[in-house]
Amino acid sequence: MAFPVLAHAQATFSNQIRQVQLPSGVDWRVNNVAASASALSPLAIDPGGARFELWTTKNVNPPIDYLLAEQYVGTYVPQATVAIFTGDSYNIIPRTRCNEPFTVRLSVAQLLSDAGAPDASKAIDFEHYVQSYGATGTGVNLNRAQATQIESLAIEHNSPEGNPFTFVYPIIQIAGSNRAKVRGEERFTAMSLEDYQVMPQVLASQFVQIWPVADGAISGITNGQLIRFALPNVTLTANDVYPDSHTYAQVYKGAPTLGRTGFIVPGSSRLIKDTIPHNLTLSLSNYESAFNEVEDSDGQWTMELLTSTPFGVDRLAYVTFNLNRTIQMNASVTTQE
Repeated sequence: MAFPVLAHAQATFSNQIRQVQLPSGVDWRVNNVAASASALSPLAIDPGGARFELWTTKNVNPPIDYLLAEQYVGTYVPQATVAIFTGDSYNIIPRTRCNEPFTVRLSVAQLLSDAGAPDASKAIDFEHYVQSYGATGTGVNLNRAQATQIESLAIEHNSPEGNPFTFVYPIIQIAGSNRAKVRGEERFTAMSLEDYQVMPQVLASQFVQIWPVADGAISGITNGQLIRFALPNVTLTANDVYPDSHTYAQVYKGAPTLGRTGFIVPGSSRLIKDTIPHNLTLSLSNYESAFNEVEDSDGQWTMELLTSTPFGVDRLAYVTFNLNRTIQMNASVTTQE
């Protein structure tokens, strides 16, 4: 049979397909799989079926393996696909932020309705698992057998062609006392029913990684401070910056206003393109040029620490201060005749 490759690899990732014959357990690997392609399975499908697994490896030291998708194929086994959609278009591993919704779509085909058909051909189970990464984890070396199942739904009908079953999750289900700081993953798995030859098998599976909301601080300037001459050194701190983000400080004249565009402070801009969140500490000095964009720089100013992600721009911190660098001279002139 031919099977699709579902990963979209970047230069730092490589893909592999694993075929496991059932119930014998014979294992065959196909390495260096292209990001988008199809090929004949390396082994014929035995009567008990076969499980196909799609893996991607992040080529770092040490390498990190991710199981992206699974599919079980057999003589009368139903077919299923699971897809997860978030506000982030990153397509190697679905990901989102813990305060954002996501959507799961399940397509089911080849379920039989004949009364005499095997039970395993007439229904599947759709299961939802959650697992926390802990306070600072990234999912590396995670034992996914310890995930907690929170939902199980029996599916007894095929999804209409082109119209998959859709499940919207407005709230992340990973447990945590601070809901803005949870991190982990939620997995959705379509399972076959137990058959006389094999135990329940994964028909399709997909997971979404959940990352925390960033927070930050500005130190070195206090709210309401009067600055007469040299601008003080400033330290910016940003925690849990999203893996795809642009974090920076900006200044503008006037009181704090959400959504206002100001002048980016030199030395404050950091662009993150990664697979995990980052913590940033930035020291700013000699940034007077940001204030020279305004002809009359004296007066009230606001500095903001911002982060731009696929979900929009968030203000992490701000401080308002007064700038008065005008030199005034009081003098008198007298003459004597």
